[in-house]
Amino acid sequence: METSTSEERLPWHSAFFEAIQMELDEYRDDLQFIHEHHLTTKPLQIDVVIIKKAAGIPIRKNIAAIFRKDNILEYKSPDKSLSVKDFYHAYAYACLYQSLNEGADINEITLTFVKSGYPQELLRHLTEERKYTVEESLPGIYIVRGDILPIQIVDNRKLSEAENLWLKELDNRLGAEQIQRITKEIQRLGGAARVKAYLYVLAQANPKSLQEAYAMSDIALTLDKVLEEVGFTARMEAKAEARGEARGVAIGEIKGEAKGKEEIARNMLKSGFPVEQVAELSGLDAERIRAWVTQR
Repeated sequence: METSTSEERLPWHSAFFEAIQMELDEYRDDLQFIHEHHLTTKPLQIDVVIIKKAAGIPIRKNIAAIFRKDNILEYKSPDKSLSVKDFYHAYAYACLYQSLNEGADINEITLTFVKSGYPQELLRHLTEERKYTVEESLPGIYIVRGDILPIQIVDNRKLSEAENLWLKELDNRLGAEQIQRITKEIQRLGGAARVKAYLYVLAQANPKSLQEAYAMSDIALTLDKVLEEVGFTARMEAKAEARGEARGVAIGEIKGEAKGKEEIARNMLKSGFPVEQVAELSGLDAERIRAWVTQR
């Protein structure tokens, strides 16, 4: 599937960081979540590191069964492949993490890859070239054995929706029913502010399904409320699809109505969106937005 330039710029990694925190929400007090952990002063960074605050705490969650003290997670957005090269990059990061963090024990480090889809070439390499064994311990969770590091590869599209709603729905192939489920769960938890990037990515990556979700009378008001709570609104226009604008106004467009473009742009900055993306989506001047960042 081809990916548009605008979709490539979506903050998938920020959405993943929010999703993994929601997945492990019941253990939030026992874990420390670090987004884009910098290994050195140069641009070498791990997507997510999850650190157990105290030893011996059991994490009874399918995606965290292998977790030890320091847990390194590498995420690939839906239309990105998980290659052999990607595996060795992440493996090298794990080794660097151990060598650069005083007190880090190689026996207490785990490595997790999260990818939408089955990485056939990588798993072939690991089994045939590295002579590892790979076992699908649970749907979508592949345990790689034969290395000092506990390693797992997670295909989020195969995960259980009942147990892994946040990761499973982090995708660009959602149906209206899936958007409906995630919206209702967010409202039930009262946690829209905690998943701003996550909601934004789902709305932008699944415009047609978002439009269909709005057609469901029991979800339209809920969806409006959830999206508005995080600082942007969705305006659905029936003519959009007919004009072939699958990624036009049919998706949740950032607009300045009640709150105004400036307030929405400021909310996006607070949520971690880069200046250039805020400028593009709000229509405001990038230099003006940078000035806000300097003033904070």
